[in-house]
Amino acid sequence: MLRILRRFMAFLRKRADPEEGQQGLLQGDSNLRTIQGVVTTFCTDYGRIDESIYFNTDVVTGNVPLKAGQKVTALVEEDKASHVLKAIKVEAISDHFDDAGPSDLGTSVLISRATSVTKDAVYINKDTCFSLSIVHEGFMPYKGDWLEVEYCMQPGTSNLNALSVKPMNCRHVEEVCISSVHGRHGVVDDTIFFTLDSLKLPAGYVPQPNDIVDVVIVESVQSCYIWRAVSMTPVHIL
Repeated sequence: MLRILRRFMAFLRKRADPEEGQQGLLQGDSNLRTIQGVVTTFCTDYGRIDESIYFNTDVVTGNVPLKAGQKVTALVEEDKASHVLKAIKVEAISDHFDDAGPSDLGTSVLISRATSVTKDAVYINKDTCFSLSIVHEGFMPYKGDWLEVEYCMQPGTSNLNALSVKPMNCRHVEEVCISSVHGRHGVVDDTIFFTLDSLKLPAGYVPQPNDIVDVVIVESVQSCYIWRAVSMTPVHIL
């Protein structure tokens, strides 16, 4: 009974102050958001983006032909009950990189997704990687994370010179409940993925189901989830 009561009280606290509990999870009162991803399945009538976002082909716009492997921008709707993601507008990106445009003089910002991470580097495709030494302090990238890369072009070449790497979108969420833990992976608040392989924890703390925690989350493509916890601090432990 005590466990149920604590979880219910955490639910009320989070709903009572949307600026605290769910800031950034959804934009305003809408369950729509714009994402950039890669088409992983494309058939006559439907397709999928990043293996987890479904779309009908009649919502595809623009003049660039769509196919598997194509980078796209999509307006995505999340069902609040099932957390299933569906794109209601999809448009292909014609450029090789998702360039967000110029930043400071002589530099540009690249938005892309981490495809793999080694002990020394983070890759955004099989040919392009950046040293972990330029990653924003306190952030450890994980496969699927959306990254913001500040870079400049090496004179006389088409090679990128990356200057810094940080998460594209980062939020702090207070007093949410750990929904489940399976081995080294788990879910917070039924919407946020975490893995013990890349999660900062206080010394001696091991996440358990029904614990109430504060988390820092980044936008990431993780199966059915679009957020990943990068750090976790217990508030109430059952």
